[in-house]
Amino acid sequence: MRILMFGRGVIATIYGWALEAAGHEIEFYVRPGRARAYGDAIDLDVVDTRMRRRGRHVAQKWPVRFRETLEPDHDFDLIVLSVAHNRLPEAAKFLGPRLGDATVLVLGNIWSEPETALRPVPVDRLAWAAPQAGGGFAKSGLLRGMLLPSVIFGTLERPATERETAVRSVFRDAGFRIREEPDIRGWLWIHFAADAGMHSRGLRVGSLSKLKGSRAGFRQALLTTRELLPLLEARGVDLRRHRRSTLLFRAPSALTSSVLAWVTAHIPAAGRSLDAHDDPDAEEPRAVCRDVLEEAHRLGVPAPRLEAARALWTADGAVDAAAEGR
Repeated sequence: MRILMFGRGVIATIYGWALEAAGHEIEFYVRPGRARAYGDAIDLDVVDTRMRRRGRHVAQKWPVRFRETLEPDHDFDLIVLSVAHNRLPEAAKFLGPRLGDATVLVLGNIWSEPETALRPVPVDRLAWAAPQAGGGFAKSGLLRGMLLPSVIFGTLERPATERETAVRSVFRDAGFRIREEPDIRGWLWIHFAADAGMHSRGLRVGSLSKLKGSRAGFRQALLTTRELLPLLEARGVDLRRHRRSTLLFRAPSALTSSVLAWVTAHIPAAGRSLDAHDDPDAEEPRAVCRDVLEEAHRLGVPAPRLEAARALWTADGAVDAAAEGR
């Protein structure tokens, strides 16, 4: 299968590498002028846990192909769209008239209504999934990341189409376990709120990498996300359908934070994703927190811990340490 990874982000790169290793033909679409800057290879340092619980360490220079144009009559079978949530409308506008016969797999965070975010791409050309991988690019260009054995797929309250089923087969044949979420919209929003909880604490201490092994840091992140559960309900998410996904935030935070601190400190695959997020100036964490808090304001749902950290992504005021520590 000919697969186009839209952008050269962490998720697109890790899954592009895994899919090419399974025999697929992979190219990356990048903005004009970027291909020359990126060169013809990506340095990888990845822990791949598909076959081994503790992971297989992969360190290699991976030759890749970039393109800076996409014609409407291209012959790609699948376009994997994995960009920052606030770039989805821009990407969809670009892809709309350039779909060819490809299916578009949305593989990443979403906070707006999924179908709205991807207009003008027709709904019947879309598939939805959430990555189970992470990492980051170092200033040297080295990608340090980790890859879990499953990928979460789901549909928007209807049976999977033929296109969606075919995309699942691509990932299954590449050695991934497919985990189905009947309400992928709700699951993605829960995950996004959890990211806001983590990022708000990461911004407080400098970066997510500094949360590794920190019981106090994880506790504050979990409590922040717990306060956001009513926001998800206000947006129409039936949390009863997501008991497994929300258990981490409903359980006693003293227990869950201790477990997370130990796991990230002692299990390499768990700690690696945090290690790679060491850029204190990264924009995505600020955008996630900002958008969640704006939605809380719009719907009139209190989010005191996130509100207390607002100065970390704005220029007005100081962090309310007392409110954040309640």
